[in-house]
Amino acid sequence: MAKEMLLVGSKTKDALKSTGLNVSGDALDALNNNVHALIKDAQKRCTANGRKTVRASDF
Repeated sequence: MAKEMLLVGSKTKDALKSTGLNVSGDALDALNNNVHALIKDAQKRCTANGRKTVRASDF
């Protein structure tokens, strides 16, 4: 099942291309999956610490 895209594709591609790199068609999907995993981990850490506010330290 595809996950909702949390990235702005054009800006992400521009950031990579500005370093002289090309971006494959599946690169954004892989990065998006990593972002989803980071968010899930931050949610778990926040909940485990008895908070309802995700902080920078949760990432």
